[in-house]
Amino acid sequence: MLSVIIPTLNEEKNIEALLSSLLSDKMNSVELVVADGGSKDRTIEIAKKYGAKIVDGGTPAEGRNLGAAAAEGDVLLFLDADLKLPEHFLKNSLAEFEEKEMDIASYHLYPIKGKLLLNRFTINLFYNYQQHVFSRSFPMGAMGIMVRKTIFDKVGGFDETIKLAEDVHFVQQAAKIGKFGIIHSTRIYMPTRRFDRDGYFRTGWTYLMCALHMACKGPVRKSSYRFNHYEENNKG
Repeated sequence: MLSVIIPTLNEEKNIEALLSSLLSDKMNSVELVVADGGSKDRTIEIAKKYGAKIVDGGTPAEGRNLGAAAAEGDVLLFLDADLKLPEHFLKNSLAEFEEKEMDIASYHLYPIKGKLLLNRFTINLFYNYQQHVFSRSFPMGAMGIMVRKTIFDKVGGFDETIKLAEDVHFVQQAAKIGKFGIIHSTRIYMPTRRFDRDGYFRTGWTYLMCALHMACKGPVRKSSYRFNHYEENNKG
């Protein structure tokens, strides 16, 4: 069974589209798990409508860990709630994952909308290109991560003390004990609110500095980043 785990916090604007696209694959052995960090909107109501298992969450790392603890699948797929997925995303992902005998896998990221050329250039420069070139020495994964439950358990899940790029750290730990790969048969489309709110240079520079910090000093354990702060700022 494949368990899809989604940490949420006030994601009523996004969660329905994601859950609907996941169910459109019509795969019988798929479990949807929503780990909610205390939403005040209709997030949980919508998730229940799509048959998702609801568990308590917290930060993204806490939500992923609590969701994994409640999951029944032998393969786990962690997704952010605001992603857009193409047709047959689950089928293509799982087929390539199994065909290439991966243990831990991530995806290239593409912008949903906005200034597409600038967004795509920025994402390619600061993530996709780096992810491809350094796939062996510095494996990376964000927003979408597929992993075998046995590997997840051996790693001990996501480190909840890390404040930024805990998903990248998890991928790197998992890649030490299992086979890492990048899934190319499908795509993940990400929102541009990080770039729109903080600016392209600042966002790219932040993640570049984060990667350098991880490579030279270890995980980032001090950061001002807060879960879903982009949505909060847009309301203000």
